[in-house]
Amino acid sequence: MKLKPKLFSVMKHYSGKQLLLDIKAGIIVAIIALPLSIAFALGCGVSPEKGIFSAVISGVIVALLGGSRVQITGPTGAFIVITQSVIAGYGMQGLVIATIMAGVILILLGFFRLGKLIKFIPSPITIGFTGGIAVTIATLEVKDFLGFQIAKMPTSFIGKWTEYFKHIGEVNFSALVLGLVSIVILVVWPKINKTIPNSFIALIIGTAAAYFLKLDVALLGDIPKSLQLVQFEAVDIDDIFQLMSPAFTIAVLIAMQALLSAVVTDAMIQSRHNPNMELIAQGVANMVLGFFGCIPATGGVARSIANAKNGGRTPVALFVHSVALLLMLMFGMPLISLVPRCVLAAILLVVSYNMFNVKAFLAYRKAPKSDAIVLITSCVLTFAFDLVLAIEVGMVIACVLFMKRMSDVTDVSGWKYLGDSSVPDEENDPERLALKVVPDHTEVFEVSGPMFFGAVDKLLRLKHQTMRKETEIVIIRMRGVPAIDATAMNTLREVTGDLQAANITVIFSHVLSQPRSIMEKNGFIKMVGAENFCENIDVALARAKELVAAK
Repeated sequence: MKLKPKLFSVMKHYSGKQLLLDIKAGIIVAIIALPLSIAFALGCGVSPEKGIFSAVISGVIVALLGGSRVQITGPTGAFIVITQSVIAGYGMQGLVIATIMAGVILILLGFFRLGKLIKFIPSPITIGFTGGIAVTIATLEVKDFLGFQIAKMPTSFIGKWTEYFKHIGEVNFSALVLGLVSIVILVVWPKINKTIPNSFIALIIGTAAAYFLKLDVALLGDIPKSLQLVQFEAVDIDDIFQLMSPAFTIAVLIAMQALLSAVVTDAMIQSRHNPNMELIAQGVANMVLGFFGCIPATGGVARSIANAKNGGRTPVALFVHSVALLLMLMFGMPLISLVPRCVLAAILLVVSYNMFNVKAFLAYRKAPKSDAIVLITSCVLTFAFDLVLAIEVGMVIACVLFMKRMSDVTDVSGWKYLGDSSVPDEENDPERLALKVVPDHTEVFEVSGPMFFGAVDKLLRLKHQTMRKETEIVIIRMRGVPAIDATAMNTLREVTGDLQAANITVIFSHVLSQPRSIMEKNGFIKMVGAENFCENIDVALARAKELVAAK
């Protein structure tokens, strides 16, 4: 795909009717995004306006550069864990640097057309750390939901819950009741009306109840209406290298969510997104957000779906969403400042419940145990320790298990031979008619599966397996070998050299393109002799017969 923003192509046949639909969808999605942007910002440990401006700025940039028709961008719950971790370890400047570096990584992924690489992250890891993030969000919101006045919260999962139990007698029942009412509204309202967002209704009713009933609950308070460029202090080069890991994690989260959102909405509107252009747009947006000290942003699946369902079909809807959010911030500040924190906590608790895909977790009861191990490990490490560690460990375990599976499917086996006394009841063997005539003094081995470093022990069977004393020729049939790596190639070279040293000629049959290319570059074909590479087993057997006759 060419690196061309979707806006350029969809505007060729743009109409006044579609403009009205885009405006309607953009306003509705902005109403959905307002409480979420504020709640996610507070969850990330930054001031509320950083969440709103994150949605506004990313929306404008992705609308201009993005590769999807109906993508809606903004902060999401996935960033809460990683941003809190970075702020705790490196301060706000650390988050700024990590966000900028994540933007650069995304731009490079897009320019080098690596947008499809994200699909190689195994689903047990994505489901696992998404579930872990959900548990972390819920844990963070307990404080505001119960109205605790705890000056400084511990950073660890266990520490937070220990602190909650210490202050269990200090529950603010006004906050608790208002939070519970908000959850009921969030759950029930979609069954009454699917047009007006449930989070917006909960926000209005919760704020009105706290104001008119004069409830003793913590409020959001005044929110600044402006942003300033970050003033960088001296940066230690060691910190830069240490921030590479969280920066990569942020980039992966942005890419995964943005491309997942694009895939889901493509199916709804019969469209096709440009993954590489989308990554570049998300990268540029997050670089700009970093310079303004905002939290990372990406495509929101729920908001993008709402956009598509309400008639949005072009990036104009995303642009309208950004303008509407900015106007809400500029002119709705007196009302926004009255929003109770327990209501925002209730919204995030429902978000975390939806993030924790219970059905997906339960489905892994019937999956291979190895996948279940990766799922549970990724989930537990995310909320108990660190998201970066969870992804790293999850990927390592997944890779090791994958190599184990590939090693299990790789095999080296010898043929049955006509007249072989070791085969019991040869005359009644149903496979007898399929057996080929093998020349005297010749043995045939069949290799199946990928030949890689995890399966080299099986290649050694070619050398260590007991051969007949009179063996002069060994045929290695490789029609079932799709690929070979450097380690396996070196092992095969060593085995072949040992056989040649024992005056045994080695013939290769049906070598596929990738292994043959590696053998050519390695000089292996020259070592064996091009005449000993045959296109199929019949030619290889004829070659063996010819060599036996010559000897």
